[in-house]
This record gives sequence, C-alpha cells and structure tokens, in this order.
Amino acid sequence: MRLLLALLTAAVLAGCANSGTGPVPPETVERVDLERYQGTWYELARLPMFFQRHCAQSEARYVLLSNEQVEVSNRCRTRAGHWQQAKGEAVPQVAGKTDKLWLRFDNWFSSLLPGVSRGQYWVLYLDDEYQTALVGHPNRDYLWLLARSPEVAPALRDKLLEVARKQGYDTARLIWRTPDVELPQ
Repeated sequence: MRLLLALLTAAVLAGCANSGTGPVPPETVERVDLERYQGTWYELARLPMFFQRHCAQSEARYVLLSNEQVEVSNRCRTRAGHWQQAKGEAVPQVAGKTDKLWLRFDNWFSSLLPGVSRGQYWVLYLDDEYQTALVGHPNRDYLWLLARSPEVAPALRDKLLEVARKQGYDTARLIWRTPDVELPQ
C-alpha cells in the first residue's frame, strides 16, 4: 500500500512539475487607448474558428461604454450574402491594463456557462494611428488581422503577416476576406 501511495504521489508531483520551458505567450502592446480603438474594424484574415466557419466577410464595431468596458458587435456575411450578428462586451483581464481583454458574447452558451464562455482577446500589434491591428489568443489557436478598411496595401498586409509569424502564429492557415465582387448583393 505504501508503495502504491508513493508511486501515486510521485506521479502527481511529476504532472505538476514545470521546467519553465513551456510555450511563451505572445507579446501584447503595452496599452490600448480604448477610446481610439472604438469604431469599426474589418477582418482582413483570421485563423479558422468554429463560430466563424460560414463567414466570408466579418467586421466588428466597438463602443466604449465606460472607462474600461467595451460593447462589441460582430457581423458576419456568409457566402450566400446573409448577415449574422453577435453582441457582447469586453473588459480588461486586469483592471487598468487594456492590452488583454476578456470577451463575452450574449448567446445561449454564455447564458449556460457564464464563467467559462469568455474568450481572451489579446492586442498583439496596433499601429500608432489605430488603423491596423493584430488580435490573437495566447495559445495561438486564434488570430485576426484587422483594419479600418476592408482592404490594405500589400506592403501593410505583409507587415502584419511578419509580425504574426514572429509571434509564433501559423499564417499559412489564414482564411482571407472574400472580396465584395465575389458575393451576392
């Protein structure tokens, strides 16, 4: 019995041990001025995600409600040309630090499991003029390339891709925005 208990204890301790060589999370910008960040952002590209599986075009509108609370309204246009919408809110993960936000949408899942249904929204890059941004998840499963317009110059697109690659994101898997001319009006 003592041997079994010792082996079980050793297994638990080994499972908890961390050599400190685990994945390093991506770096975020130091601060996001949420007042300047509010407005409409167009998704240029994204890594695949379940909730956007039917989206050909997506855009997000952010409205600052208070000093650190942001109303979020995401719209997705399907390949058939229909719009779908999701509303929610974003708040800092740590009070006073606006580079890492908790994002929660008002849907059946968040009503069912409110503490579990929030996502991490990390601002990885933001140009000085608040015209382009990279937003991702710390586990690198999700990434969005955002801009204030649905298209950007190739050099700017390449810069966003380079920043994403340096942060460890797999840019080969990106899904790019479908141009308007390819969707039914």
